[in-house]
Parts: sequence; structure tokens; C-alpha cells
Amino acid sequence: MRAIGYTRVSTDEQAREGISLDNQKAKITAYCELNDLDLVEIIEDAGKSGKDLNREGIQSLLGKVKARQIDAVVVYKLDRLSRRVKDTLTLMDLIEKKSVAFHSITERIDTKSAMGKFFLNIMASMNQWERDTISERTHDALQHKIDKGERAGQIPYGWTLGEDGKTLLQNQTEQEAIRLIKDLKGKGYTLRSICEKLTREGHKATGKSWHPQTVSNILKKAA
Repeated sequence: MRAIGYTRVSTDEQAREGISLDNQKAKITAYCELNDLDLVEIIEDAGKSGKDLNREGIQSLLGKVKARQIDAVVVYKLDRLSRRVKDTLTLMDLIEKKSVAFHSITERIDTKSAMGKFFLNIMASMNQWERDTISERTHDALQHKIDKGERAGQIPYGWTLGEDGKTLLQNQTEQEAIRLIKDLKGKGYTLRSICEKLTREGHKATGKSWHPQTVSNILKKAA
């Protein structure tokens, strides 16, 4: 039975024990040898998030499944495919339609059995729950910093980082530029004409020069 392994790791997981690409490849290789699977290739997505299927590796895998070039897909862990239930089940539906077996080593999933298919649905839901929970916690933590007037990510135009490295203080020169931008926009100036006005009056841009998108972003944040 011809099998293809698939591995993925996102940037924030690079140093996590047991999740590296090399570790996944070693586990997949050993699993295939133990289960008499002919491992013909291991496809990888390095530094890619599992939030969607917009990945070169996963698309290559899908192409091989659609063309029925393989008999089995092996992953170290289910969430290597995707962290979204919808995407995972879409992949599984395609794999099943093409009569390709699916093996997930960590969860001991083998879709050749009814129990394996049932457990697959449970784990897909758990993986999305974990991803959504992390997202909520991150959002709450950033909002708490913002409410306290502390830096949350990149320092926005119009502000300067205080000596404590956390508190945001108004940059009066840039705040003046923001007031001008809002005033000109209220008078009906286009974004490009606002850029020209800022340049003529000597207001420094965040980059080398003023761009309509920069002005648009400042207006959105200042709203």
C-alpha cells in the first residue's frame, strides 16, 4: 500500500518538543515500517499555520489524493492537517471518496474502521476549540493592555513609547498631523490630495513618503 506522509509546523511551534518537522518525519517513517506501508514521500509545510488550506504542501497532497496516486495518508497528529473542523472534514470527505486510508499516529486514528471515523470527528472539533480558545485569550490580553494605555503590538502613528517600555504617550507633532488629516477628510479632500498637503507642510510619514493607504489606516484608528 503506497503511503504519503504529511508534516506541518508553524513558526511559534518550531521549538515545541515533539512537534518539529524532523520529529514528525521520524514518527511517520517508523509507523509506516511497523504497519507495512510503502512510504513513497513525505510532504511538508514549514512555518505554515493550520488556520486554512492555503498551503503549498497540503495542496500538493490533495492533488495526489484526487489523482488516486496513493493508497494512504499518514500524519503525526490530526491538527497537522488543519485546526478548523470544516477544513479537516472536507479533507476527510475527499480522502474517503477516493478510497484512501487515513492514519493519525498520535490519536491512533485509522479511518478503515467505524470507530476511527467517529473519533476523527471528535478530535477535529477539539482542535478547533483549542484554536478558538487561544485566539480569545490573545484578544482579551491585548484589549486589557490597550485599556491600560499600554503598547499592544506596533506603536501606532501619533504615539510614542514611554520610558517604562509599556505606556503609550502622545506624540504632539504626529497628533497635529492626525488632526490635519481628519480636518482635510472632513472637507472632502481625497486621500491622495491629503498626502500632498501633508508633504507640503513638512509632516513626516511613517515610511519614506505619504501614501493613501497610510492615511486611510490612520483615519480608521483615529475614528
